[in-house]
Amino acid sequence: MSTSFENKSTNRGVVTFTIGQDKIKPALDQAFNKVKKDLNAPGFRKGHMPRTIFNQRFGEEALYEDALNAILPEAYEAAVAELGLDVVAQPKVDVKSMEKGQDWEIVAEVVTKPEVKLGDYKDLEVSVDASKEVSEDEVTEKIERERKNLAELVIKEDAAENGDTVVIDFVGSVDGVEFDGGKGDNFSLELGSGQFIPGFEEQLVGSKAGDEVEVNVTFPEDYQAEDLAGKDAVFATTVHEVKAKEVPELDDELAKDIDEEVETLDELKAKYRKELEAAKEIAYDDAVEGAAIELAVENAEIVELPEEMVHDEVHRAMNEFMGNMQRQGISPDMYFQLTGTTQDDLHKQYEADADKRVKTNLVIEAIAKAEGFDASEEEVEKEIADLATEYNMDAEQVRSLLSPEMLQHDIAMKKAIEVITSTAKVK
Repeated sequence: MSTSFENKSTNRGVVTFTIGQDKIKPALDQAFNKVKKDLNAPGFRKGHMPRTIFNQRFGEEALYEDALNAILPEAYEAAVAELGLDVVAQPKVDVKSMEKGQDWEIVAEVVTKPEVKLGDYKDLEVSVDASKEVSEDEVTEKIERERKNLAELVIKEDAAENGDTVVIDFVGSVDGVEFDGGKGDNFSLELGSGQFIPGFEEQLVGSKAGDEVEVNVTFPEDYQAEDLAGKDAVFATTVHEVKAKEVPELDDELAKDIDEEVETLDELKAKYRKELEAAKEIAYDDAVEGAAIELAVENAEIVELPEEMVHDEVHRAMNEFMGNMQRQGISPDMYFQLTGTTQDDLHKQYEADADKRVKTNLVIEAIAKAEGFDASEEEVEKEIADLATEYNMDAEQVRSLLSPEMLQHDIAMKKAIEVITSTAKVK
C-alpha cells in the first residue's frame, strides 16, 4: 500500500492510498460467491455458473463495487494509521482509479483532530461558590420538608389560602365555546403549586366550599396547544372542598416516623447533619473540579475547532440521553409527549454548549498525552468491575460493549482530571 496526505486547510486534508491485488483478488472472489447463487446460465444449475462465464457475460467490473465495500474500511484505517493521522469525522471517500489488474487508488477527504497548545493546568488558583459547612437552618429545613411530607389534608370551613388544596369542578371556554382538555371533575389543586396556567390559582384564594368562581385567564403565547396560545379563556369553577395541611408535632415520635433507625429528634438531626455534610463535600469537590478544568481549558489554545466534531458531540449526547430514557422504559415519542418538546428542541438544548464540551475533552486528552498517562491491565480490570457494579451488569457484558482502547482512554482521562484537580488551590 502506498499512502500520502495533502493538507488543504487547517484540520482538513486529502488522504490518497492504494489497495493492492493481494486484497482485491480475495474480495472479488468473495463478491462473486455472494452473487452467483442467484445466477442462471444455460447448461449450468442455478448457483453454479463458472467465474469465466460470469466475466464473459457481465464483466469482472460488475463485482468491483461489492468488493470495494468489503475491503475499503480496513484499507482506509490502515492508510490513516500509516500516516499517523488522528481523524475525527467520517471521511468523504471517492475512487480515483479501478483499472483491471492494477492496484485501486482511493482518495478520502478527512478532518483531523485540531492541535491543542496547553497552557497552565497544574497548581491553578480557583474560586468556588460552594461551602462544606452545614448550618443549623439547613438541618431544620430538611426535617421540615420531611415533616410536611407526613402532613394530612383536613377539611376546613374558612376561606382557601395559598398552600391549601381545593377540590373543584371546572369547565373552560374561549369566546363561549368549550375546548378540548378544559374540563375536570373533583380535581384536587394545591393553590400556589403552579399546576395550572398563570392567574388561575390566585383567583381561587379566598373561596369557600360551595362557591362558584368565574376564573379569567390568558393562555401564554408559547402554550403548547397552538389553538389556545395567547387567547383569553373563562373557567366556570365550582369549589366542593377546601383542605388545609395539618403537620405533625415536631417531637421524638415524628423523628421515628420519618426514620425508623432513630429514636429521638436529636438523633435524626445528627444523622441529617452527617448526610448534608457528605453531600456538601461531594458538591464542593465537584465545584473545585469544574472550576479547575474550566480554567485549564481557558489557558489552552485550540486551533480552529472543526464543526464536524461539534455536530458529532450533539448527536452523541442526544443518543446517550435517549438511551438512558429507554432504559427507564421511556421511549423517545413518550418523552417528547410528556415534556411537550420536540427532537429539534432537544437538539438545540445539547447544541448550546457542545463546542465547550468538545474543547474540554480535547484539552483533557492533550494533558493525558503530555503526562504520558496510560492504563495497566489491572486498572482496566478494575474499571470493568466498577462499571459492572454501577450498571448492574456482568463483567463480560461490559467487555463486549467497551473495547480495551476505550477503557484505556477513559482511565487516562480520569488521571488527567485528577492531576488538574488535585493540584488546584482554592482562593
